[in-house]
Amino acid sequence: MNEKIVLIGAGSAMFTQGVVSDLIRSGMEVDLSLVDTDPVALETAYRLSAKMVAARKPPITLRASTERKEVLRGATVVITTIGVGGRRAWEQDVFIPRKYGLNYAVGDTTGPGGTSRALRMIPPMIAIARDVLDLAPDALFFNYANPMSPICRAVRQTTGANVVGLCIGSFDTWHYLARALGVTPEVLSFSAGGINHLTWFYDIRANGLDAMPKLREIAGQRLKYLYETIRTGEILHCGSPFDSSMDFPFSWQCLLWFNAYPAPQDRHVTEFFSQFFRGGEYYGKTLGLDEFSFEGTIAAGDHIYDEMRRNALSPDPLTDAYFAKLGGEQEQVVEIIRSIRENRYKRIFANLPNAGQVLNLPLGAVLETPAIADTNGIRAIVQAPLPTAAAGVLATRFAWVDMVVEAALEHSRTKFVDALILDGGVKSPDMAAALADELLEAQQTYLPQIIG
Repeated sequence: MNEKIVLIGAGSAMFTQGVVSDLIRSGMEVDLSLVDTDPVALETAYRLSAKMVAARKPPITLRASTERKEVLRGATVVITTIGVGGRRAWEQDVFIPRKYGLNYAVGDTTGPGGTSRALRMIPPMIAIARDVLDLAPDALFFNYANPMSPICRAVRQTTGANVVGLCIGSFDTWHYLARALGVTPEVLSFSAGGINHLTWFYDIRANGLDAMPKLREIAGQRLKYLYETIRTGEILHCGSPFDSSMDFPFSWQCLLWFNAYPAPQDRHVTEFFSQFFRGGEYYGKTLGLDEFSFEGTIAAGDHIYDEMRRNALSPDPLTDAYFAKLGGEQEQVVEIIRSIRENRYKRIFANLPNAGQVLNLPLGAVLETPAIADTNGIRAIVQAPLPTAAAGVLATRFAWVDMVVEAALEHSRTKFVDALILDGGVKSPDMAAALADELLEAQQTYLPQIIG
C-alpha cells in the first residue's frame, strides 16, 4: 500500500528528521507532505528531508505546504505535532509561574503552563480535526502535541474524530523497570493506566512472578542511598552503586506510597504533585533550574534547530547521524503504521477514551494504557483496576481536563482561573486570578478573544 502521510507541525525539525529517517529504513512507498504555518521552519524541515531522500533514494515523494488543505485530501495517515507559539511562547508558560514561586521543569502538560498551553493548542487542533474529517475521513489520525489529554478530549468531544494520542514515555518506563529488575522487557508483564505523563504501572510481574516486593526493596535501597548522599553533602547522582538509580527518586517514593510506579518519571511526574515541591525544592536541588533545567531544554532545542537549518541549507552532504534511528517521541509511529497495515499485533501505549479499560477511572476520560496495533486499528487493552490511592490522585486531574477544555472552547477567563485552582499549584484563588491574567496577556497573540 502506498501511504499518503501528512505531517502537520513539521517545523519541529528533529521530529520530522526522525520520521523521515524511519521511513527511509522501512522501505515503504510514501507520499510525504510536510505542513507548517511558519514558512521558515517549514523550509528547514523540507530542505533537510529532501537532502535525506536524495542521499538514500527511497521510494518517497516529498512536498511542503503552509496550507494543510492543499495536501490533506486522500491522506491515509495524519500526524500532528504542532506547538502554537513555539519555544518563545513555551518560555512564558514556565517563566511567568516562576514569578509566583511555582517552578516546573517542563510546563507543557499540567500546572499553569500546561493550562495556558491548552488554551492556545485546542482551537487549532479542532480546526485540523475538522479538515481531516472533511478531506481524509479514513486516515489514521495520530497526535503528539501536548497537553495530550485535554487536546484529545476536546477534539473527540467537538468533532468526533478518532484521534489517537501517542507518547514514548510509558514505553521507556516499561524498559526502565525491566532494567531495574535485571530482566528483559519481553518477560515483564504489568497493568498500566492513567493520564499522559502520569501513567501508573502496577501489578508488575517478571516471568510470571510478582515483582512488586523486589521493586519496593529497590525503592527503599535507592532512597536510603539518596538521603545518605544529601546528609553527607555528596553530589546528588554522583558515585551511585545503582547505575543511575538516583535519576528518579520521587517516582521510587511514589511506588512506596501508592504501590504503583509512575511514567514517565520525575521530570514530568513532579508537576502533578506541586504541593510537595513548593519553590521547586527537589532533593537539595531546584526543579527547572539545576535539576531538569528548563533553560537547558530550550537552549538545546534552539541549538538543534539552528544546526539543522545550517545543514539543510548547506551544499555539503549530510552525515550518517541524520539517518540513524533516533530516540524520542516519533520513534514508534512508523512501526505502528506498519503493524496496522501488516497485522503485526504490536503492543504500544495509546491515549484513548476510557470505554472500560480501567474500571475505576472515569468513563470517557482520555486514558493512557497499553494497546494493540493491528488491522483493526488501535485498541486499548483492559487493565486491572488501579490501586485506590493511585486512582485517587487522578480524580481531580480528569476534572481539570474537562475544565480546561471548557475554558478553551468558551474562551473563558473565569474557567481558566477555575482550572488553575483545580490544578492545585496555586496558593489561593487570588494568585490563580493574577497568574491567569498575566499568562493571558503574554500569550494574547496566539489566543482568540478571551471573555470573562
